[in-house]
Amino acid sequence: MKLADKNLIADDVRMRGFKHRSSTEDVLDWLDQQSIDLAELSIPIQHAANRVLAHNIVSEINIPNFARSMMDGYAIIAADAHGASAYNQLELQVIGKSMPGVGTDLVVTSGTAIKIMTGAPLPIGATAVLPAENIEAVGNSSIMVMESVAEGRNIGQIGEDITSGSVILNQGRKLRPQDIALLASIGKKEITVFKQLRISIVITGNEILPIGSKPKNFQITNSNGPMLESLALRDGAIIINSITIPDDPEAIEQAMLADYDILLITGGTSVGEEDLVPLLLSKLGKLVFHGVAMRPSRSTGMGTIGKKHVFLISGNPVACLCAYDFFAGRFIRHLSGKKRNWPYFSTHKTLKQKLSSMLGRTDYARIRLSSDDTIEPIAISGAGIISSTTIADGFVIVPANKEGYAAETEVEVFLYD
Repeated sequence: MKLADKNLIADDVRMRGFKHRSSTEDVLDWLDQQSIDLAELSIPIQHAANRVLAHNIVSEINIPNFARSMMDGYAIIAADAHGASAYNQLELQVIGKSMPGVGTDLVVTSGTAIKIMTGAPLPIGATAVLPAENIEAVGNSSIMVMESVAEGRNIGQIGEDITSGSVILNQGRKLRPQDIALLASIGKKEITVFKQLRISIVITGNEILPIGSKPKNFQITNSNGPMLESLALRDGAIIINSITIPDDPEAIEQAMLADYDILLITGGTSVGEEDLVPLLLSKLGKLVFHGVAMRPSRSTGMGTIGKKHVFLISGNPVACLCAYDFFAGRFIRHLSGKKRNWPYFSTHKTLKQKLSSMLGRTDYARIRLSSDDTIEPIAISGAGIISSTTIADGFVIVPANKEGYAAETEVEVFLYD
């Protein structure tokens, strides 16, 4: 069946160009309002680092759930040490000891002390723990107190760390290793997390050779596929499919109707005769944007098919990288519990020379660090020159309301490393 036989609703920009390009701000505003209802999964806590919590975690217990000593020393009544010093030593009788996990049934009364180790339960009657370095032992049965101690000092109180009934971790939190320790401390063995976003990657084009092939004749090797896989994995998703298909409407349609959360489809998204993808997305679902006022990546598009999100990404490698990080990556990062913004180190550097741009268009300008700690632009044209990103140290975003930056201007720069 030919594409022309379909009743398509999108504006056919093939061989005519874009009548309108959306601003990056409008696209990002729409994107930040989108969400995906992710399924939930119960996993052991030791496998939960970097996963996103599906529900608030409420502690059912106090931590600690008993009063305990915070150091090695002697459990005493604080008033018994009042006025003690190296020149006014006060004697207390040692009547026993409290060890971690064991404790003691003995009761501290005035004039007595119980030897206690860090983490051991505080004996009944004690109101403070006197550090071991503040006493002088007299045999095994008594100590001389050489310093006073305030009531409640060196004691871990019940619920001091975590209070029963309190929310200790919130839904949507990306779990860190220390969070796993917290979960273990309240007795959790398993935790419910969101399933990771399932990404399908489709590279279109009759000229595309499989990964590992050497370019020949008028064909090129698939380089966008492995790059997009690496980027999506970095941002917390899982790859369920990564394929190349020809510029065939039925093959593209089949790929679009497959099972996934997010589809990243490159090639066939611009204004060429074989650029069928926007029209097919419009037919199968909703083409929300096609054409963005930015360089590179002006042919970027996005939309939905039911609850699935589709990102139309240029086949040019630099534009592919730019569009992914600007849009698809931002969406994936947010839903994976990461920050939406650029996943690169940000700093400020001075431009060594002028950086030109066109008013009304956002520019992703690749730069290189100079030996004098300034930056200089690499050519910001050439979306097919992938080596321009590998020789670049980072990039500067020139907003649409600026015609670039003059030499010696300090600008924000995002560094790849």
